[in-house]
Amino acid sequence: MTAAAALELDELCFLSAQSMSSLKVSEHFQVVKLLGEGSYGKVMLAVHRKRGTPMALKFFPRQSTSLASFLREYNLSLSYCTHPSLTRALGIFFSTPSYYVFAQQAGLYGDLYSVIVSEVGVDEDCVQRVMSQLSGAVTHLHSLGFVHRDIKPENIFLCDSSCRWVKLGDFGLARAIGSTVRAVWYESPFCTPEVECAKEAEKEMERRQSEGNEEEVEDIWITVEPSIDSWALGMLVYCLLTGCFPWEESTHDDRLYRRYKEWFDREAEKEEKTRHLDWSCNENQDSYTIMKENHRDNPPPSQFEGLSPLVMALLKELLHPQPKHRGSPEEILSYLGGPWLMETEREEKRKAEAAEKEAKQIRERGAVEKELLREGRGER
Repeated sequence: MTAAAALELDELCFLSAQSMSSLKVSEHFQVVKLLGEGSYGKVMLAVHRKRGTPMALKFFPRQSTSLASFLREYNLSLSYCTHPSLTRALGIFFSTPSYYVFAQQAGLYGDLYSVIVSEVGVDEDCVQRVMSQLSGAVTHLHSLGFVHRDIKPENIFLCDSSCRWVKLGDFGLARAIGSTVRAVWYESPFCTPEVECAKEAEKEMERRQSEGNEEEVEDIWITVEPSIDSWALGMLVYCLLTGCFPWEESTHDDRLYRRYKEWFDREAEKEEKTRHLDWSCNENQDSYTIMKENHRDNPPPSQFEGLSPLVMALLKELLHPQPKHRGSPEEILSYLGGPWLMETEREEKRKAEAAEKEAKQIRERGAVEKELLREGRGER
């Protein structure tokens, strides 16, 4: 399946290369405004002059973009992004003297990054709604044999002002599952811990250069796996709930990540011991129940203060340091509906207690009324 998807994408790229035309943007589109820009190029909101259709035009500088990478992103978005929460290309692609360009669905309300309040996050209901959509979108992409590899708030676009419908976009780094890519480390919590080796290689290269040694360090290659996206989704959950990140980089050099890893290892060790001691008593317990019990004697690191045991159980699945044991994006669906913040959990508990108290009072009134009715019948 994976190999077939990669070959099919290569074939689509080959065929589209034969039919790419050259156009003058101003003759066919009315450019309205800049929607975003980055190292890839820029995205402009435009209206098709003949059809009157609004769309986003994505411009890739020809000087720094290979035709192969442009066509890969275009064809992947056009042919594989059929989920409602994936941004899809519109079948328009062309070149100008300076750019390669393709048209895609426009996110008219900005990106997810623009609505995250620093140190606060966004409303919990919104977080669960967004993550539910992204779970489906990423699971769909994985089922077709591709990994996004660049999930972050800036690449998630809003289709309405209330953040009720979002679309994951920017497929420039997407690759087929099982393919190999050069390990690249960058200072970000979205960078997975399995590429820490690339940071060490970078340090070694700097050391050699400082010593005047021109011998290059051998490249490190890793296999593209869906677990890369799982890690990013875990980071996104934390970012949306808190408005910040749990650590700066996912390496042992980072004190906060190291503290998380130590906590995670204690959790894993305790679960292993419990499993061996009494398997029959624990085989039916879900990870949320186990996490809630463990909160008492192994509380999570301070950066997770305020997060409920339910979302901690989810983060423990998605932010597993070992990629082969990391949970899948689909598992997010199992954690929806319950409280992801301690504040919400306490409020739900308060409401439940109030409802139980009211129900008890109703039952007591009913019992009294029945008793009075019996006595009244006895008098008659």
